[in-house]
Amino acid sequence: MLQQSLWKTFVVLMVCTLGTLFALPNILSSQTLERLPQWFPTHKVNLGLDLQGGSHILLEVDLKAGLHDRLNFVLEGVRKALRSEKIGYLDLSLAGESITFKLRHTADLTRVQQAIQKTDRDLEITSKDGMISVQFTSSSLTERKKHIMEQSIEIVRRRIDEVGTREPLIQRQGDDRIVVQLPGIENPARVKELLGKTAKMTFRLLDKEMPEVSSPHVTLPPGTELLPGDEKSKKNSVYYVVRKEILLGGENLVDAAVHFDEYQRPTVSFRFDSFGASKFGEITSKNIGRLLAIVLDNKVISAARINSTIHGNGVIEGNFTLPEANDLALLMRAGALIAPLTPLEERTVGPDLGADSIQAGQHATILSILMVALFMLVAYSLFGIIANIAMVFNLILMVSVLSLIGATLTLPGIAGIALTMGIAVDANVLINERIKEELRLGRRMIQAIDAGYKRAMATIVDSNITTLIGAGGLFFFGTGPVKGFGVTLSIGILVSMFTAITLSRLIVVYWIRWFHPKTLAI
Repeated sequence: MLQQSLWKTFVVLMVCTLGTLFALPNILSSQTLERLPQWFPTHKVNLGLDLQGGSHILLEVDLKAGLHDRLNFVLEGVRKALRSEKIGYLDLSLAGESITFKLRHTADLTRVQQAIQKTDRDLEITSKDGMISVQFTSSSLTERKKHIMEQSIEIVRRRIDEVGTREPLIQRQGDDRIVVQLPGIENPARVKELLGKTAKMTFRLLDKEMPEVSSPHVTLPPGTELLPGDEKSKKNSVYYVVRKEILLGGENLVDAAVHFDEYQRPTVSFRFDSFGASKFGEITSKNIGRLLAIVLDNKVISAARINSTIHGNGVIEGNFTLPEANDLALLMRAGALIAPLTPLEERTVGPDLGADSIQAGQHATILSILMVALFMLVAYSLFGIIANIAMVFNLILMVSVLSLIGATLTLPGIAGIALTMGIAVDANVLINERIKEELRLGRRMIQAIDAGYKRAMATIVDSNITTLIGAGGLFFFGTGPVKGFGVTLSIGILVSMFTAITLSRLIVVYWIRWFHPKTLAI
């Protein structure tokens, strides 16, 4: 029969109370929230770019530069392999997406192929008249480009998070582009500047015989290149002769922070992970007395003599201002881009457009609620009022869930909420029609209500599961606003299962207990 245990009543009332409590911050001003007790919830639904305003930046990833850096690393491996096998060669260099060199003796071709394959199995080797060309296989090239894009997106995400932007949208577009949407950021100049810096930090030795020169027009020793000093360094007119071999990269950094030296000048200290600390200790122990350069974005920001073995930590001194030191530490923490980013497009969405969108969404949602409520009232009388109460709590609980999970609400999300208002009473329509059918079959009032809720359950569950499958597809395979629509639709369906079945049933049970009706107004 129609029963409702005390603990179920308590759970339903508690869920509705907590839902109302967590939804309230969305209609209260910031000043009001500050005056409330600390235990009071403060989470609000985040507004997307189309509602809050903000900035839209389209970035292009320089895949060729990323592959070129990788080939530079491979080139040093090829050089070492040829020297260890004592194979004579000439003019070892990069040519586009290939490493080329000329064999002194064409009879060494087989040995060359074996030696290079040992360094990297993803390389393919071609030869013509003693000229050797080494490049990545087509499958390896595709995989490396994919890796560059994935790592670039992840590092962009880290840098944006470090800046403190809430709920940014960062996603891939096409083969070599990244879309960044920053709600609430109307002047993205600093963010764009941080995204444009590769912040690629490496540790490399200076040449032993000629560590630095005053002019860029010099003949360099084999295996070296000329890099300028950082423009903020005291020796900004000095050029450093740096070994091409990268001893250690910035990917092994786990932390970087701003500190002050004994003269209260900002410095940046950094710390390696266990592998990096071990490697750095090995490098410094083997090269005591040599000059070690810290290279950031192809500029030498520090060149210090190794006096002893160093494990785990280091300090960069570069005559920084405090904001410059903070930005450098941020970039080092977030990680180095393995390919440069170029801004292609930048748009700013004003808050006025967002306010218009919110107002239009509010009007649409209110209108949909009123129309659905009117239909339910006309069609089902008292049971229509009960369904309308459940629908209102469906909206309240949806807003509270979106606030708790920190979801971002966009225009399609508002459309999902408006659609859910209609779906929310769908279960009540099925229940009420079933109750009517039971009454026509001659059942008593309480039996008809009990049977209506029980026998409509299977249909309600089936219909909602099919809708959930569609919403799940939007969430998992969609991007941006489409995914937001899927989120709000899924939450609305799940909440409607609670409000339309459990909450409305509770109201009906206590209505019968308190008023003892003789007939059923439905």
